[in-house]
This record gives sequence, structure tokens and C-alpha cells, in this order.
Amino acid sequence: MYSVLILTLNEERDLPRCLASIAGCDDIVVLDSGSTDRTVDIAREAGARVFTRGFDDFAGQRNFAQREISFRHPWVFHLDADEQFTPALDTECRATATRTDLDGFLVAPRMMWEDRWIPHCTDFPAYQARFVRAPQFSFIQVGHGQREAPTMRVERLTANYLHDLSSDGESGWLEKHHRYARAEAQAHLASGSEAKLADLFSGKRLVRRRALKRLSYSLPGRGALRFAYQYFLRRGFLDGTAGLRYCCLLARYERFTSEELRRLRADAA
Repeated sequence: MYSVLILTLNEERDLPRCLASIAGCDDIVVLDSGSTDRTVDIAREAGARVFTRGFDDFAGQRNFAQREISFRHPWVFHLDADEQFTPALDTECRATATRTDLDGFLVAPRMMWEDRWIPHCTDFPAYQARFVRAPQFSFIQVGHGQREAPTMRVERLTANYLHDLSSDGESGWLEKHHRYARAEAQAHLASGSEAKLADLFSGKRLVRRRALKRLSYSLPGRGALRFAYQYFLRRGFLDGTAGLRYCCLLARYERFTSEELRRLRADAA
């Protein structure tokens, strides 16, 4: 068996569906960042244990849970309130929860926009560290998200979880990604790292993807380039109308990030 951790902040709309997808889990833990709606009540009514910690960043929240919360099982799946488990993922997690030779597993989400899976314009499979051992697994903050620490021993699961990108609607998505753009710009300038040419031709897809991301910060017209990349090169057009709408949103996000980079550089000058 395994435990599930859910990070929350005012998630009364999405949390019930997330909790329903993991109803068979005997150890559900919610780490809340100070919700002012019914999030905490909903979690407790579903039998979850609830802890509270002010939000610093995603890696900080996840590492706090790893170190400070006593889970009933050594393996923990890190889930967000706008995500859901699938039966196939539950089966695979149960089968691998006996492993002691690894620190964690990378899992690829199936990104959904208005109930349609949009694999092409979301670069499926884009793996994230989600099924990990506590307390030894460590996360590091990268941009607005988190990644496994370099020393972690990881493999991949084949099953997926679902991530509802449209749960807050288009306006909510844009508001959230304004914040993400600010965090991403700050992290990029703080790191001072540039893309290595060799990484762009690496045999590992994840290494290539991260190198391309670093390279993109130095390119002009990032919004238009992102749209062309996702909609044409990554064949986002195959995802139908939902794919077109999402590619347009991604282009706006890149423009947000470029604007934040210019602002931060001007402030530092």
C-alpha cells in the first residue's frame, strides 16, 4: 500500500473529485497553505489528515511533508487538488511500493482541457517526480515547479494521472500563469545557467527538453515561437479546438515571462 499527499489552497471546487479518485487509499494527507473556503472541511469529511503550513514554494511544501509528516507507508504519491488518480496508476503503485532500491518514480500526467486529453500540445509524456519514498526523497525548486534533486535514484512508471488544466477556466489559468511567469523569470536570472549545446542533442528526452527550455530565454518573439513549436512542430493541431485554445494560452504565458525578464533586468540595471 502507499500514502497520498495533496497540496491545497482554496480547492473546494476541485478537491472532491481528487479525493474520489483515491477513495481506496488508507492514508490520505492534505497539506494546506491557509485555505479560507471549505477545503479543510471537505478533506476531513473524506477522512484525510490535515496539516497546515504557509506556502513558500512547491519544493518547500513537498520537502516539509517528506520530513515532518509521519506517513503510514514508506511510499507517498504527491498529488494536487486539480489532479486525479486512475485505476491503472493505482495498480502500478501498489505493485512497485515494495521497492527499496530506488528513491522515487517519475510519472507522466495526461493533461486535460475541458475534459479532452491534449497530448500533443502538452508534450506528452512530460515526466515529473511524484511517487517517492519518505523521508529520503528530496525536491528542488525549478521556476514555478519542482524537480527531483540530482542525487535521487529514479525510474519511470508507465501509468498516468490526470491533470485538469481548465479547472479554473481561462481567466483563472491566466491569473495563475502570471504568478508562474514571475517565479520562472526570477529563477532563471538567479541560476545564471545557459543551455549546453551537447544537451540539445542528448539521447535523453528529458535532458533535451530542459536544455531547450533554457535556450528559449535568449530567443526573441518567444510567444510566437512557443505557439509555432506546440501547434505545428509538436502537432497540437491534432488536439482539435482545445489544442488551439491551449497553444494560444501558452503563447501568452511566454509573453508574460519575457515581460517579467525585461522588468527584472531593468530593475537590476
